Amino acid sequence: MRKTTELRALLRDGKTLFVPGCYNALSGKILDRVGFPAIYMTGYGTSLSLLGMPDVGLATMTEMHLNARNIANAVTVPVIADSDTGYGNAVNVIRTVKEYIQTGVAAIHIEDQVAPKRCGHVAGRQVIPIEEACGKYRAADYARREIDPDFVLIARTDARGAHGGSLDDAIRRANAYLAAGADMAFVEGPTDVGEVKRITAEVDGPVLYNQTGLSPRFSQEELQELGIAIAIAPGATLRTTMQAVYDLAVAMRDDGPLAEKRFFEQFQDHPIGNFHTFAGFDEVMEWERQFMGEEELAKYADSVGHQPKVAE
Repeated sequence: MRKTTELRALLRDGKTLFVPGCYNALSGKILDRVGFPAIYMTGYGTSLSLLGMPDVGLATMTEMHLNARNIANAVTVPVIADSDTGYGNAVNVIRTVKEYIQTGVAAIHIEDQVAPKRCGHVAGRQVIPIEEACGKYRAADYARREIDPDFVLIARTDARGAHGGSLDDAIRRANAYLAAGADMAFVEGPTDVGEVKRITAEVDGPVLYNQTGLSPRFSQEELQELGIAIAIAPGATLRTTMQAVYDLAVAMRDDGPLAEKRFFEQFQDHPIGNFHTFAGFDEVMEWERQFMGEEELAKYADSVGHQPKVAE
């Protein structure tokens, strides 16, 4: 089954899909191993991890597209990816959608910000005219129908927190974008529970909710009761990684080289298992056996290092 079709099947189930964020193929692979049914590629995390720079439209379509491709190829579940503003006007959006479909992701969201955009929970955002935005979503719908009609298009509006914006404008835009061909609306930046309830009640279609920044957090049961179709938590893995790397770096600076050894020993019995096994060396050995012959495995007998294992 195509990942796009799989994601649509998950959405038809009627249960709120909680989707954590990843920022590269490794973090996506870990989330996949834990067992989440879908994964989200964060644009902020992509920009910060790939470029070391903030989410202010500095990552290009090529960089975002490559990260999406790497993640989609590293996991077994559908990936929902950030595609910023679509990287131009409606004509550019046609190419953007086709390129993202070819990465293997199952869905993207395109926002209605003025380019260059910025993180949806940082002040200073501006949105394009609603007519222009609707044209971009119509173009996105046109492009996906040519290649894969199951590809999920999510229309994000930043009008709630944009300069001169309002929740009323955001809801109006969300409904216009759904009418233009989007499958789901993403109203960025509600600041309290009452605003979230208005969004789910007044938007005429499925809603994606971003549990981050200024917006309130909900339990799985509360998300279901609110009627949220997808809830994303984009920054959790990135923040955790940053904290762990920082703590290890401080320990090595203060305590010297053996701090790394102590840190490593803490994780010997971690559920993720052996580092090399998780990376996929056992699978490589199985491919060698299957496609190159048993004699290819002789090279492991007298070599030093991690010894992969072929499944019984």
